[in-house]
Amino acid sequence: MSEAGILTQEEAALAEVVAGWADGLSAEAVPAAVRTALTRTLMDSLGLMVAARRETYIESIVQAADGNGPCSIVGRPGGFDVMTAALANGTAVHGEDYDDTFEGTPVHVGAVMVPAILAAGEQRNLSGEDLLRGLAVGAELICRLALVAPTAMHRQGFHPTAVCGAFGAAAGVATALRLPPAQIASALGIVGSLASGIIEYLAEGTWTKRLHPGWAAGAGWRAARLAESGFIGPRTVFEGEHGAFHAFAVPGIPRDFSHLGEGWGSRWEVANLAFKPYACGTMAQPFIDCALKLRDEIDDLSEIETIVAKVGEGTVHRLWEPRAEKARPSTPYGAKFSVPYCVAVALLDGGAGLEQFTEARIADPAVLAQAAKVTYEIDPANEYPRNYTGDLVVTLKDGRRLAANQPCLRGGRGAPLEEAELWEKFRGNLRFGGWSDDQAEALAAFARDAFTAADAGGLKQVARHS
Repeated sequence: MSEAGILTQEEAALAEVVAGWADGLSAEAVPAAVRTALTRTLMDSLGLMVAARRETYIESIVQAADGNGPCSIVGRPGGFDVMTAALANGTAVHGEDYDDTFEGTPVHVGAVMVPAILAAGEQRNLSGEDLLRGLAVGAELICRLALVAPTAMHRQGFHPTAVCGAFGAAAGVATALRLPPAQIASALGIVGSLASGIIEYLAEGTWTKRLHPGWAAGAGWRAARLAESGFIGPRTVFEGEHGAFHAFAVPGIPRDFSHLGEGWGSRWEVANLAFKPYACGTMAQPFIDCALKLRDEIDDLSEIETIVAKVGEGTVHRLWEPRAEKARPSTPYGAKFSVPYCVAVALLDGGAGLEQFTEARIADPAVLAQAAKVTYEIDPANEYPRNYTGDLVVTLKDGRRLAANQPCLRGGRGAPLEEAELWEKFRGNLRFGGWSDDQAEALAAFARDAFTAADAGGLKQVARHS
C-alpha cells in the first residue's frame, strides 16, 4: 500500500481476491451442503417463476421486450434475449416476496442468481458443472457482501438485493463463462456502475422492488460480457475511496472487509440460505408465527382488545411506518411489508400464503379491523439484524394477556424447513400459476439434475408452456 493509501499494482484488490477464488473453483470443490442449498434455491425460484407468470407486472415486462432470443421466460412460450429473460424471471421470483433470503442484512439470492445463470446457460449452452460453479460463486458473494456492513445499505436508501445482487450476478456469470481472473475482476468493477435500486417503493407499495433482482441479474450478464470483450473496470470497486460501500452504504456503520478478503472455499455462507414459509417480507415472518400460536389460544378473535409487537428499531421504517399505510395497505404488495396486516390475516386465515395478498383481501373490513389493533414498541434488546425474532402480546377485553415468541426465522438456519414442506410449497406455487402436478414433477426433475446435465438446453423443454 502506498503512503496515499492506494493499492500498488503488486497488491491484490478485493475484487481480484474474489476472482482468483472463482477461477480456481471446480464443481467437485462445492460442498454437499452448498450443492443442496443451491438445488433448493433453484427449485424454489423456478416454482415462483411459474406462480407469478400471469401477473400484470410480468406481462408489462414481456410487452416491453425488444427482441427474440434463445432464453426462456419460465411459464411463457417462445424465446427471448438474455436481458429480457433475466429481468422477467428475476422479477417473477421476487414478485410476491416468497423467495429465499439470507439472514443478517436480508438479501434475496435465488431471485438474482438463478435467472442470471439460467439465461447465460441457455445463451451459451453451458454445462451443468458451469451452472453450479457460477451459481455457487455468485450466491456466496452476495451473502458475504451483505455481511460487510449490515443494515448500512438500507439506511442509505438502497435495496441490498439490488446492489449486492448485481455483483453476485457479474461474478457468477463471469465464472460460468470461464473468463480469466482479470476479466472476472473487471466484471465486478464494471457492474458497480450498473448497480442500483432505491427503496422508495416503501412509501406506497409500488412495483419497483420486484424489478430489482431481475435488473441485477441482467446487469451482471452485461458486465461479464463487457469484461469478456476487453472493457476494464476498477479493481478497487469494493474497498476504494469512491467504491460501492462509499456510494451505497451510510458511513457510520463499520466495514468488515474480511468477509471479502478471507475464507473463500473454507467457509460457505450460502449454505445457510433461508426459505420462506410465508409470502411476505422476511422480517414480518416471525410475527406471523407468533400470531398462529396465539390463534390456537383464542376462541373468539373479536375479544382481542390490543396486539403489541416488540420490535428492533431498524425494522420500523420498513414494516411499521407510515402508520396509516401499514394499517390499511394501499396495494397487495404493500401489505407484504406491513406487520399489522400480516398478523391480522394470520389470525383470521391461519396462514399468509399467496391467497392472503390480493386486492379483495386487503379491502376486507374484518382484516382491517384486526390490523388496526396491532401496534409496536421498540425493544432495545431485540437482536435484529443478527437474528430475526417475533414477540406479540395480546390483551383481551376481559383483561387477560397472552404472549407468544418466535426465537428465530422459521425456514432459516435455526429452524430449516423440511424437504416435504419445500416440495409442498413448490407444488402449491405451480398450482397457483395454473400448472399441473405432472408439470411440477418435470420442472422439479430439471432442478434436481441441472448441475450434472450436459447443457442448459433442457430448460426450454419444461419451461415454455402457455
